[in-house]
Amino acid sequence: QVQLAESGGGLVQAGGSLRLSCAASGYTFRSYGMGWFRQAPGKERELVASISGGGSLPRYADSLKGRFTISIDNAKSTVYLQMNSLSPADTAVYFCARSKYKDTGYAHEEYDFWGQGTQVTVSS
Repeated sequence: QVQLAESGGGLVQAGGSLRLSCAASGYTFRSYGMGWFRQAPGKERELVASISGGGSLPRYADSLKGRFTISIDNAKSTVYLQMNSLSPADTAVYFCARSKYKDTGYAHEEYDFWGQGTQVTVSS
């Protein structure tokens, strides 16, 4: 069965960096796009970044361009999210998700499998 397992979250000071990983299993990794979402307390889940199956066409939330980078390692069936220049506003639970399609969209309804989430806390 499809499984997604995030890792790499934690506590970091403002201005610092973290790299999140999401190891996928149970399906043909290249055939589906992947996304990273985040959800802060009291807020809706929002797309952070996504990438199509195979690793082309990365997309980012406009507010995050230049600070976050999504990438994949097809050999390891893993998607990464490199987060730089973190601020307390980035504090949230971060989820990886598999798109229903090879391409990716912005709405969480377009994703069918989700990881358990990893907490990212940025202190000021």
